[in-house]
Amino acid sequence: MKVSESTPAVLLLQDGTLFHGKALGKIGTHGGEICFNTGMTGYQEIYTDPSYSGQVIINTTAHIGNYGVISQDEAESNQVQIAGMVCNEFASLHSRATADGSLQDYLADAGIVGISGIDTRALVRHIRTQGVMNCLISSEISDIATLQAELAKIPSMEGLELSSQVCTKQAYFMGNPTATYKIAVLDLGVKKSILTNFTDRDCYLRVFPAKTPFAEIAAWNPDGYFVSNGPGDPSTMPYAVETVSQFLASDKPVFGICLGHQILAQVCGLSTYKMHNGHRGLNHPVKNLVTGLSEITSQNHGFAVKMDELKSSEKAELTHINLNDQTVEGLRVKGRKAFSVQHHPEASPGPHDSRYLFDQFVDLLK
Repeated sequence: MKVSESTPAVLLLQDGTLFHGKALGKIGTHGGEICFNTGMTGYQEIYTDPSYSGQVIINTTAHIGNYGVISQDEAESNQVQIAGMVCNEFASLHSRATADGSLQDYLADAGIVGISGIDTRALVRHIRTQGVMNCLISSEISDIATLQAELAKIPSMEGLELSSQVCTKQAYFMGNPTATYKIAVLDLGVKKSILTNFTDRDCYLRVFPAKTPFAEIAAWNPDGYFVSNGPGDPSTMPYAVETVSQFLASDKPVFGICLGHQILAQVCGLSTYKMHNGHRGLNHPVKNLVTGLSEITSQNHGFAVKMDELKSSEKAELTHINLNDQTVEGLRVKGRKAFSVQHHPEASPGPHDSRYLFDQFVDLLK
């Protein structure tokens, strides 16, 4: 069945709240953990970010789809990763001359079920108060009892391991083989723009699946190790903690972003926790405690490192803090050439205030 502007759809939240709207993307029923992104642009990059696997995205900006999509240039992975999409106004026409096609066709071809015509301001205010929760979008089922039964089947993000599902299945190379530096990437759900930030800095990469044994990675003899972003609960990933602990023991430089930051924290004996809402957007203020400067950052995470444990740690120290809620945004490991940040310095989409972190890591490789 093809979506028309009059095709109805419903959004059911785990707490029983119900919204009625219009269908977009594919006709069907699908759900996941609902969360909101405050970015004003960059919807294609957001939808293809593997860190959003298993999540239904609310776009807080009012108009979505009006510039269409460019299949390759603005994709962060080889497929759409979100579990569903919610917006206020969905554009039936796109205006960018260089676009490959419409967002509607892009989402429908990817099998994404979405809903528009929702009062997203009211929805976001509800979630900010109640916290993130599971939800279900349907453009084919109207019976509430049936919807509730389907919603009950969706697993909680807390306790869910997803990196091994979204990472590459085979190791691959990226960049110039004659580049000055070699970086081994542990792919927990890496974004393409992170990798290009390394290749643009004279680095040759080998990207390894999440559960690759350390010995296999080390056999390539890299100059340093990068631990990527990704989806799911970091506390469910002892395999990654073991691998990254061996990265650290090798005494080679280690850099982690987002989920990689949380894994490095666990290596240092620190715990993570699920946040009430998480941080997802392009405008989060972060202070670098080393330089004293503030940065506007791009963020996408629903888990964080416990601040009290980091402040009392003998193995790691705080380097960055979120100025909105004083949560951990960065750390470095004492006595090692290893550091990590919770935010996304590649910022695709978003401001580029934090891209100096890639330069800092390359400096450690020298």
